Amino acid sequence: MTFKQLYLGCSLILLVVLVSFCAKPESKQQRDTDRILAYEVNLQTDNLQFYWKNKQGKIYGNAKNLKAELEAKGMKLVFAMNGGMYKKDQSPQGVYIENGLTLAQLDTLKKGYGNFYLQPNGVFYITKENKPIICTTNVFRETKSIKYATQSGPMLVIDGELHQKLTKGSKNVNIRNGVGILPNGNLLFAMSKEKINFYDFATFFKENGCKNALYLDGFVSKTYLPSKNYEQLNGNFGVIIGVTKAQD
Repeated sequence: MTFKQLYLGCSLILLVVLVSFCAKPESKQQRDTDRILAYEVNLQTDNLQFYWKNKQGKIYGNAKNLKAELEAKGMKLVFAMNGGMYKKDQSPQGVYIENGLTLAQLDTLKKGYGNFYLQPNGVFYITKENKPIICTTNVFRETKSIKYATQSGPMLVIDGELHQKLTKGSKNVNIRNGVGILPNGNLLFAMSKEKINFYDFATFFKENGCKNALYLDGFVSKTYLPSKNYEQLNGNFGVIIGVTKAQD
């Protein structure tokens, strides 16, 4: 090898190292896939809240109603997603805490009909210090430090491992949405763009580094995210999780 060839080889290696070193961190957009729409929330900078009823006691039911009320108050809805399963009267199934008030009690039933009871199920909650936590129902403890909480099931990822009852290649497919906690402490909300089984949906959260993730709901799932051309305003469900900001 000549000195010129050695020089060029070393220069190329140095260039690759520099490009890798200077590459921008993964953006929120890059978490999307052909099958899954994703949205990352930083609780230290983003205004995330849980919604169920307005001050008049009327259930919002969908992003359209929530958006209209927020705009009347000078707020802009940035993101919204249904936030857990609900009963026929649109009341939350399982524990629901909003602004520190417990509006529905923890469901500790071990056997029941539907995905909610595919054990272990779990609780997604946020403390008053804006720390997100996702845990199995059996370890959840209600405390005064909790600002928001919603219960659902099944858990998708538990301590870095997929829920043991999720089956690879399962034909049980549906539109699904859920939430996980990323290694950086941010929340990762996701909804499938097409019908998907539990195993593949849970794998999305695990591959993004989520140690714990919770399924929120299925065929009723809707996401309002105009920044990614998703504006599913209609629906008919219970709890809504939303991110807002002041209108420009």
